[in-house]
Amino acid sequence: MTHVLFVGQKPETVDFSDPALPPGFNAEKINAGIAVAVAKIAERGWQGNTCMITPDKAGRDMLEKKLREAVYDCVVIGGGLRIPPKSLALFEMVVNAVHKAAPGAKIAFNTRPEDTAEAAARQLDAG
Repeated sequence: MTHVLFVGQKPETVDFSDPALPPGFNAEKINAGIAVAVAKIAERGWQGNTCMITPDKAGRDMLEKKLREAVYDCVVIGGGLRIPPKSLALFEMVVNAVHKAAPGAKIAFNTRPEDTAEAAARQLDAG
């Protein structure tokens, strides 16, 4: 079975006043998108896990623990971790944690939670 991990920032910890984020964006919309992502991953017959982290050392520790719990074929890193410029350090931490703890996993990037399965499929279908 194909295992996919979706990594994002815990919606309740996002700074929605950041002008880099779309207007009207909020934790409720992100959580709804995560639910869509989980359903689409399951529809493809994949085992999907999520890891919504806080932007601090505890978040890194949580991610590293999750990466040790299973062998992932693909890790999808959410747009909220890499698009806002002030999230650059958090994005780098996530990429390096995946590289270290899951060196065999393909890394994919979504544009929003709802296209997480499609992002994983691009990498998994690439061989």
